[in-house]
Amino acid sequence: MFRYVLKNYMNNNNNRVLIIRHFSSVNANANFNDKTIELHITKNNTTTKHSFPFVWLRDNCKCDACLHKASSSRIINWEQFDLNVKPKSVEYHNERKILKIKWNDKDEHISEFSYEWLEARNFSKSNREEYLKKFYCLPKKLWGKNEYSSAMEYFDFTKILESDLELYKWLKSFSINGIATITGVSSTENEVRKIADRVGFIRKTHYGEEFMVKAKDNTSNVAYLSSNLQMHTDLPYYEYVPGVNLLHCLVQSKSDGAQNLLVDGFYIAEKLRKEYPKEFKLLTTVLIDWSDIGQEDEKSFHSIYRAPMICTDYDGRLTRINHSIPQRDSFFAVPIEEVQEWYKALSLFIKLIYDEAIELKTKEGTILCFDNRRAVHGRKQYIDTDDNCRHIIGAYLDWDEIYSKLRVLQKKYDENFKYVI
Repeated sequence: MFRYVLKNYMNNNNNRVLIIRHFSSVNANANFNDKTIELHITKNNTTTKHSFPFVWLRDNCKCDACLHKASSSRIINWEQFDLNVKPKSVEYHNERKILKIKWNDKDEHISEFSYEWLEARNFSKSNREEYLKKFYCLPKKLWGKNEYSSAMEYFDFTKILESDLELYKWLKSFSINGIATITGVSSTENEVRKIADRVGFIRKTHYGEEFMVKAKDNTSNVAYLSSNLQMHTDLPYYEYVPGVNLLHCLVQSKSDGAQNLLVDGFYIAEKLRKEYPKEFKLLTTVLIDWSDIGQEDEKSFHSIYRAPMICTDYDGRLTRINHSIPQRDSFFAVPIEEVQEWYKALSLFIKLIYDEAIELKTKEGTILCFDNRRAVHGRKQYIDTDDNCRHIIGAYLDWDEIYSKLRVLQKKYDENFKYVI
């Protein structure tokens, strides 16, 4: 077995320096202070620098006593964990391509890490950003009216069901653009469930698992009316809002109406952030009560959730749009002096979404897919007749399920995938 030879000495900065030499032409060196190991490894004439904290390395030991291999889950006993743990010795085995660490604890525990595994997890800013954009969550491509045609991509129903590669292409495009259309769908009522099952699990709400959209009188949901349906996001009164809306068109109205309205709410939010910062701040900070009261399948419900119209995370990134005129509660728990200004911001938001909204009349045999946390949508009025009643079957998915499936497929089909588990 080839092995690096290790020597320790103190440099002028009072840091311990670890010289790693291999008996071949490949050279590497490392130094470490009281908390980190810093590796310099030359590969194909390129030297890369990787720094790893002792505490992190020990916490992520991959031996059988510290990691349950079948579930890839940490089982290290933290009641006995030493936050000040340090290495007693460090070895790099070139033939096995592993870093081997013997710790200075009482049992001289040994941890081994592959170079590939460590490289994927190095703490450099560029690597952290790459992980967030390429594996954790693909970056979103925002679109307005002019970019819609390139954002909307089409995928074949049968191919998605039969091919993992086609499933991967659909989910990747959809996660980036927030919209997609599935074509070649039969007119039976369970087809949307087949797509949901292909990804993971259908999301059940108080409207059930699948829901039928047909004009009906005395409904508890304005979506079941044939009149104009104002632009909105679905179920803003859910704290854990369904992430994806799937709408299967079985019968389309032959009347002049029934066009769907669709806009990228994140595109509008970024426009507000850039051009109308005052209104953006109001819409991201003022809490709104969203509510839904009614009865479905003889079960009564009264849902309430408080959140701004535009939600962001700790880093200011957009995470969710909440908008529904019917479901915005009359309870408005804000200081009275904020009310008028908030309504002005709301009015601007509504103007912008209608300015950028595209119209499309979905065709029979298609499933319109859109990100319910991002896409604001509506529908124009239509007229049913005795021989032509518009008929849509809908269902929800959660983004957790989509991202999970996407990562599984990414390991299989992304030739640049490097995130070894």
